[in-house]
Amino acid sequence: MFLPNNKSLGFSLIELLIGMTIMAVVIAIGMPSYSAWIQNTRIRTAAESIQNGLQVARAEAVKRNVSVQFVLSDGAAWLVGCETVNSTCPAIIQSRTVGEGSSGDITLATDAAFTVVFNNLGAVNVSPTPFTRVDVDSSVAAADRPLRITIGVGGNIRMCDPSTTLSSTDPRKC
Repeated sequence: MFLPNNKSLGFSLIELLIGMTIMAVVIAIGMPSYSAWIQNTRIRTAAESIQNGLQVARAEAVKRNVSVQFVLSDGAAWLVGCETVNSTCPAIIQSRTVGEGSSGDITLATDAAFTVVFNNLGAVNVSPTPFTRVDVDSSVAAADRPLRITIGVGGNIRMCDPSTTLSSTDPRKC
């Protein structure tokens, strides 16, 4: 197709600057929400890692028909291993480091010891008293959404939201 010489294709400098200004404003408006979303994703990743470790420990206890322990350390690092080590049951069955599941700004709060022992039926050994919950939060963002992992005596493991703003009928509420 032939175009006359007085027509040009593309953008003028003014149009390009206006487009870049609009993009900068949109990015500036969305940046705080994006930062909060990233921080909440880190919290959820750490909480899911701990929950999965607890579920692995419970499943291994039932599968091996022995007591298996879940040991939680700083920064959401954990390991699952047999309580009594022998040739068929190793000291470490599975483990996760801090870098595999969360970042260093994740904080954990528990209400007792950092070890849970599951018996061969998948229930929690009540002697010594196990921790019954882990609160996963962030030390960085003020607008973050903390999560809580609860462990029942029967071995049931649940992740929930401790927020007081949720209605009592919301299934995510603790």
